[in-house]
Amino acid sequence: MEQVYLTLNAGSSNLKYSVYDAQVRHKLTAGKLEFKVSPSDSPDENALSLAVDRVVALVENTFGGDCIAAVGHRVVHGGDFYSQPILVDEEVLARLKTLIPLAPLHLPAEINAVEIIRQHYPDMAQVVCFDTAFHTTQMPLAQWFALPRTLNEQGVKRYGFHGLSYQYISTQLACVLQPEHRAKVIVAHLGNGASLCAMQDGKSVTTTMGFTALDGLVMGTRCGELDAGVVLHLCQQQGMSLKEVQQLLYKQSGLLGVSGVSSDMRELERSGKPEALEARQLFCFRAAQKLAGLIPALNGLDAIIFCGGIGEHSAATRAMICDYLAWLGVKLDVHANSVAGNGTQNINRLHAQGSAIGVYVIATNEELMIAQQSAAVVVPH
Repeated sequence: MEQVYLTLNAGSSNLKYSVYDAQVRHKLTAGKLEFKVSPSDSPDENALSLAVDRVVALVENTFGGDCIAAVGHRVVHGGDFYSQPILVDEEVLARLKTLIPLAPLHLPAEINAVEIIRQHYPDMAQVVCFDTAFHTTQMPLAQWFALPRTLNEQGVKRYGFHGLSYQYISTQLACVLQPEHRAKVIVAHLGNGASLCAMQDGKSVTTTMGFTALDGLVMGTRCGELDAGVVLHLCQQQGMSLKEVQQLLYKQSGLLGVSGVSSDMRELERSGKPEALEARQLFCFRAAQKLAGLIPALNGLDAIIFCGGIGEHSAATRAMICDYLAWLGVKLDVHANSVAGNGTQNINRLHAQGSAIGVYVIATNEELMIAQQSAAVVVPH
């Protein structure tokens, strides 16, 4: 019986999973289970428990009992504790629980999934892999807020997220990018969640997400960068509760809030409503604006890489962002951009002849990173 690696990405209303072979080279199967959230909009532990059990049963029925070498979990926040994946034990679990205030919409479900495996399958090895870990190499200034130092010491700082995606992209630079484009790179992870990361020689220097996954770019339902005074106004003048503000900023804003149509870029591109176009324009303008703002951290720019659901599949979004950056000398190959990501051709290079900046699209693979990190922890080389 060949052993496999199971990856889990637990949310409040779904559980994504994938299975990789013992050499962590091939994805054998993958899927997502949807379930209802509790009335309080928090993770339903019973529903998540049933989902975890279904996934484990599916894997063992398909590949044999006791086939799971390890379960790798995507965990959004590692705080200042973790810069590397780590095997789960009581101490790790206790530390993760102290980080819940830093990611209240993500960590509870992720921790619940870890605890369910521990309770139902106590002999199964588990590894937690952190989205913040890749950004621990950020330049120190990039991690600061202009707040009293005591708050920084208490952990109120810029952490950055989407690290598993960025780490995968960093492994692809040497085989996809032309040699002259590999040193100073900005990666645009554009999806329902969206951020940018400036990389020097494949390492994170600075990123647009900060203390939470709410900061930076316009997203599907999240507002991105926001004047903190708006939050004070909503509470003090509009009489909104903190829970109502949280719901507004995380679930009712972004593309959905601006367009009034949808949080899905594909639907907005199909829509004829002017509000849908305006939402798309805002998304692209902010992405270009923030991308330009990362260039000083690199002291230049060699290439832009698009990834994530929107970044990989929306030619119109890529074109609009690059149009805003034409002053940098960015020139797209119109044909290459139009067909990249549509499933008909495997195209990575998007820049035209004579472009001062390389432009590429790379399909990211966070699940592979989780599986590889889990295998490295369980069977260190």
